[in-house]
Amino acid sequence: MENNSPVEQKTENKTKKKKKLSYWKIATVVLGILFVVSIFTHGFSLTGLATGGNVANKALDFINKYLVEDSGVVLKSVDKESGLYKLTLLYKNQEIPAYVTTDGKYLVLQGMGIIEMDKVASMLEAAKASKQTQETQENQNQEVPKSDKPQVELFVMSYCPFGTQMEKGILPVLKLLDGKIDFTLRFVDYAMHGEKEVYENLRQVCIQKEQPEKLIPYLECFLKDGNSEACLDEVGIDKDSLEACEDEVDKEFQVTENLNDKSTWQGNFPPFDVDKTLNQEYGVRGSPTLVINGITVRTNRNPASLLETICSAFTTPPTECNENLSTQVPSPGFGYEGEGSNSGTCE
Repeated sequence: MENNSPVEQKTENKTKKKKKLSYWKIATVVLGILFVVSIFTHGFSLTGLATGGNVANKALDFINKYLVEDSGVVLKSVDKESGLYKLTLLYKNQEIPAYVTTDGKYLVLQGMGIIEMDKVASMLEAAKASKQTQETQENQNQEVPKSDKPQVELFVMSYCPFGTQMEKGILPVLKLLDGKIDFTLRFVDYAMHGEKEVYENLRQVCIQKEQPEKLIPYLECFLKDGNSEACLDEVGIDKDSLEACEDEVDKEFQVTENLNDKSTWQGNFPPFDVDKTLNQEYGVRGSPTLVINGITVRTNRNPASLLETICSAFTTPPTECNENLSTQVPSPGFGYEGEGSNSGTCE
């Protein structure tokens, strides 16, 4: 088999990415489901279900699994109305009505037509399975170059729940392989979570640049609850050095200037250009994105899978690669409790 150079592999990888069908593009074809996402707004997840019978629970499960991401929607009440079940959904004190047929087959949401839940779920699951199969095949054809000391780069947005999820998964690996790999925390070239994310990205860039030995302890603290000020004190960050670095990087990459000038934004999101060149080189499309020895790779987000993926890039894996780490996928967002899935990207 012909071995491509790393440059050729990058080019091939980018070409394959362009050919991929987005799962949500398929969802758009299936009854315009992304319109529902716009109703519920960006960045929330269904947090709980009130008891309202099997039909109401089925509808809420469907909404949670297929129509929303990261919401704060709750079920306020279920009533019988004109031969249908009326569900009153609540989001930030705003009531949103939904109707379900008594047999649990059809769902009607505000501004939408009739959704046949089982049929749509089946079609979306098939589309998702097809996409996963395609990605698996492509990943199997993509070989990461081996090296004595692999270069590992993780691109995130500091407040992206899926980026923090990957960080929680990789921290045990970084501690285990300390000194065996070259790790760099990098940032996607736009910020989806407002001004606080822009400046937290900047803060982490400078901790890594000026006080690199403090980065992992800081992240371990920050990922608990996002309290950056408390973590600076807890970890013992030199704040004068940090502030000087932040001023320097801010001016070099026009961080604040771009934040205040909406003409520079990517749609609704301000740019964060510190790692812009590498974003373009690797074809980074969202948070998280893992790059090993210059090749963008996909992996499960639990420590055991991340260790295996990174160790596969060693010419001769160290003994640490034989350690048994957790196979539990961390939950998205802040906090170390709970378990999540291997899907979800801020893009």
